[in-house]
Amino acid sequence: MFRKILIANRSEIACRVIVTARRLGIATVAVYSEADARARHVALADEAWPIGPAPPRESYLAGERIIEVARRTGAEAIHPGYGFLSENADFAEACAAAGVAFIGPPVGAIRAMGSKSAAKTLMEKAGVPLVPGYHGKAQDVSTLAAAAERIGYPVLIKASAGGGGKGMRIVERSADLEAAIGGAKREALASFGDDQVLVEKYLTRPRHIEIQVFADTHGNAVSLFERDCSIQRRHQKVLEEAPAPGMQPERRRRMSEAALAAARAVGYVGAGTVEFIAKGGAFWFMEMNTRLQVEHPVTEMITGLDLVEWQLRVAAGERLPLAQDEIPIRGHAIEARIYAEDPGRDFLPSIGTLVHLRQPPETVEVRVDTGVREGDSITPYYDPMIAKLIVWGPDRDAATRRLEIALEAYEVVGVATNLGLLRAIAGSPAFLAADLDTGFIGRHTRADRAADNPEPAAWTAAVLAVLEGQRVVTPADPWDLADSFRLNSEGDQAILLRTGETVMAIRAASRGDGAFRLLLGDVTVIARTGPDGISVDGVLHRTRVVRQGDELTVIHRGRNHVFALVDPLMPPGVRGAGDDRVVAPIPARITHVLVRAGDLVTKGAALIVLEAMKMEITLTAPRDGTIDVIRYIVGDMVEEGTELIHFADGATA
Repeated sequence: MFRKILIANRSEIACRVIVTARRLGIATVAVYSEADARARHVALADEAWPIGPAPPRESYLAGERIIEVARRTGAEAIHPGYGFLSENADFAEACAAAGVAFIGPPVGAIRAMGSKSAAKTLMEKAGVPLVPGYHGKAQDVSTLAAAAERIGYPVLIKASAGGGGKGMRIVERSADLEAAIGGAKREALASFGDDQVLVEKYLTRPRHIEIQVFADTHGNAVSLFERDCSIQRRHQKVLEEAPAPGMQPERRRRMSEAALAAARAVGYVGAGTVEFIAKGGAFWFMEMNTRLQVEHPVTEMITGLDLVEWQLRVAAGERLPLAQDEIPIRGHAIEARIYAEDPGRDFLPSIGTLVHLRQPPETVEVRVDTGVREGDSITPYYDPMIAKLIVWGPDRDAATRRLEIALEAYEVVGVATNLGLLRAIAGSPAFLAADLDTGFIGRHTRADRAADNPEPAAWTAAVLAVLEGQRVVTPADPWDLADSFRLNSEGDQAILLRTGETVMAIRAASRGDGAFRLLLGDVTVIARTGPDGISVDGVLHRTRVVRQGDELTVIHRGRNHVFALVDPLMPPGVRGAGDDRVVAPIPARITHVLVRAGDLVTKGAALIVLEAMKMEITLTAPRDGTIDVIRYIVGDMVEEGTELIHFADGATA
């Protein structure tokens, strides 16, 4: 076994590898970019080395620099995690040349599966069923268009060199194909350094089922069964579970055999995942990920195994710890990915500081894999995942109940999150009935709108937080107290709060015993703050309030309700002319400017392309009109809210 390893990654997966390495007595070396100097994985590792500026190409993708750190620290092996260099054959080859073990598959297997096009050709020869599609080398638009016509719309444009939903577009009609190809190629080049794409038939309402495989250098290979990853947004997984609901033993056997045939076809070694699209009783090969998957914890929870430990043992030349008939399936596990993103804005990533972070308590049945702590920042440079919440139960019903409870206990303030969406999924009748497919989110959930109409308890908690903030702990004289005290009468004060477009004036009067009489609309209540929340007319409501200046975030029943304290003497702000300008929705880098000043455009026309958090965002024209000014050029970094393009007044196309 290795004595010291380097982890060529960051955040949650780096922390995950460190935990297992420490349990096995293996020293760890972390690497970090300038943006991650105070990151959790840096603090957890035995030693940590800087490798460059924040952009991944200058740090986490700088393979030579990482190998040099391994040499200087005496690390015997490099664990690449997932993403970044994990499926980079050149990096794996460079590790071997430097005498450092690569904790992953052989270079040949990475190359074989690294190109989705080549992999599908190989799988066809191995007898693995394929989705109808075009996987050729010719990449001109006319060839791809002809393939799409032959396959039949809708089709899926997919990056050949990577995964994670990057470089992927659904095309419903031929008129949209060329733009989709261009966008997919740009995103693929930015994410994987390769703009080759393939075209496949897009199957409506399929399930996404993958098989975890493991192989060693002694000719042994096993299946660690399946995971259902059907619930997705932007072609990226949101919830995963194991085993797949409704999976019959015979179907599991057939899918496992197909996955193992795929692994053997490329001489696979280590942890790998063979992904299938499934509909009815049929299934088709999609791709093989030659690395550990983000969702590997659900497999660990139902088998009782540590897959990172297996990776380390196999990379060190050991045999697989168990044979196929020794691997159990026990109970049911579900993983929810918690992201800093806004489902109400088409899942745009959210940048900011985690000013408040509370995770559900970890137990044997509840696990949290995370790379952040309270006070850390979500930056525009990396994937916006905050954590993975994994729960286990003796059956699926028990696991879903545990998931709902754990999600309600998760608290994040400072960035927008998908927690509301996850709660909506976990509580939806379709999810509880295991009616799963890749279009689930679009049909069964919506953005978390409950926060737009807070319950009275949330308003009360916000008002009490304002009132408590007025108290002076040890006043020098009575005039230091801002509690609306009146001689011989009960004084009150008006507190104005706004949430969304709703403004409420709440009358508050102190009763002198720590409680307040509040008039909310036409309802009067007696409320006080307690150690676990608030009491309203004697009824306890568990709430938490996080205040940042005049903004108060009330966490109630697992939801965030954001209120602004309104100063009645402050003049109203001036609204911007939204139809006359295009602004950056998040901090990002400009990658393409598709128009010039003076161009006539129609509403919805693509104007400018941004890149942030490994995602391409195309901004479109808000109306018909003439482009007046383009304020930035390709390569510029812009902040959220920055005006990028201005339209000429009154000019229309």
